[in-house]
Amino acid sequence: MKKVSLMIVPTGVGASIGGYAGDASLTAQKIAARIPLIVNPNIVNAAVFSGINDNMFYVEGWAIEQFLKNRIALRPSKNNKIGIIFDKAIPENILNIHINTINAVKTIYGIDIIGYEITDENAGVEFFNTENGISSGTVKNPETLLSAGKKLISKGAQALAVVCYFEEPPEDDYEKGEGVDIVGGVEAVISHYLSKELLCPCVHAPAFFDVVIHEEIVNPKVSAEYITPTFLPCLLLGLRNAPLLIDAKNAKETDITLKNLHSVTMPFNSLGSSIVLDAIQNTIPVYAIKENSTVLNVNCYSLNKQNDIIELETYDEYIELIETDV
Repeated sequence: MKKVSLMIVPTGVGASIGGYAGDASLTAQKIAARIPLIVNPNIVNAAVFSGINDNMFYVEGWAIEQFLKNRIALRPSKNNKIGIIFDKAIPENILNIHINTINAVKTIYGIDIIGYEITDENAGVEFFNTENGISSGTVKNPETLLSAGKKLISKGAQALAVVCYFEEPPEDDYEKGEGVDIVGGVEAVISHYLSKELLCPCVHAPAFFDVVIHEEIVNPKVSAEYITPTFLPCLLLGLRNAPLLIDAKNAKETDITLKNLHSVTMPFNSLGSSIVLDAIQNTIPVYAIKENSTVLNVNCYSLNKQNDIIELETYDEYIELIETDV
């Protein structure tokens, strides 16, 4: 396996590029035209659209963390068998919209969806922004999601889409392309938990009671989410060819392992994750992109890692670097 790059835009931190609805897709596609690119779903998910392409690897955040710790490898895969978990709390009329969506995606794209499971109990999702303005939340009953996931895996599912019921979020500046996606943080909690417990690609989308398509003009960065009552299609399009998660000890030559990682890009002030620290420890270059800012304030200077992290003004500078180095 040749070298790959990793592009991360953390979920729920108001990233100016990638903090909304697939608005980092064009940047990711430009990088992927030069080098195979691992992306977290937040980068390309856009409701009924997806920015994923054949030179990207769609990998959830927990799996990326484990990849950087050299605990798992990524096994390229095509036409995964996908199962879908639905929260019991989803009202019947909203569930019917999602079932129609499943059938449409199967008909148009030929995606192999083996079926769905409705949880035995309500998942109980709550979301909020912290005092620091970061999106977060809790799940009262994650075990019911896990139980449904296990049933789908026993039926042959290789990847899981998860749809939980969310209360309507309060009005904020999100539709203006500003602020933080208030539901993004707890979505990451759900996908992290299931990916860890089931060791397979798992990604989440919310279901809301209000399925009216609003007529007002919104910011282009969020527009994908305002023209549809369901966000499920982008998950299915991403999971279709998502790499499978393999214990690194059992990796084959054709699998993607830490030794294949060329470099990592992050927004310049959201560098506090284990991904960054593990990359530095393994002498993998980390590029902090200054044109992408978040509500966080963790940069190379606050980490005292200015000698280990390279700041670039733009993603285009990173692309130029890739073109001369790969």
